[in-house]
Amino acid sequence: MGKVARQVVEQAGINVNELIGKLVRAASAEFTTYYYYTVLRVNSIGFEGEGLKEIIEDARIEDRNHFEALLPRIYELGGALPRDIKDFAKEAACPDAYLPANPQDMKQMLSVLVEAERCAIRVYTEICNLTTGKDHRTYELALAILHEEVEHEAWFSEYLGEGPSGHFRRGAPGASPYTGRFMTVPK
Repeated sequence: MGKVARQVVEQAGINVNELIGKLVRAASAEFTTYYYYTVLRVNSIGFEGEGLKEIIEDARIEDRNHFEALLPRIYELGGALPRDIKDFAKEAACPDAYLPANPQDMKQMLSVLVEAERCAIRVYTEICNLTTGKDHRTYELALAILHEEVEHEAWFSEYLGEGPSGHFRRGAPGASPYTGRFMTVPK
């Protein structure tokens, strides 16, 4: 744990234990979403499903990257992940992104995906609002993840026909263009 890192955040007026709780819940949501997106991607079959598979894969890998990027900050502030993965999964800031009852219905599949991204956007906006001007490192990290979550939502909502997203293909799936600089393990 970085004593000065925690001390500086406390002196800035942030309840560090509350912040750690938010970061752990965000990390749990990223970890569980990675799992659920794996299930969703595997079940994206047929003509419509194949078109979604690459986008789901991109969001899936980036969610794993978000988990990896959040982890050091949790520990720097004196926090930790729960010892039991079941306890960790229960703390997720967002609901589970379950495979819909009819996995062949791509509208249902997309609704699950877009709602997961919308929840993530709310989570990281809340962390940004809490840390802006007070905890620069956590703010920058949450903002980087927020940028990627907004793009994920745009991709899925575009497939739902909610309008053009204005976003273009980035390149290799899981590139994490905003979060990559926070990664402590190779992508």
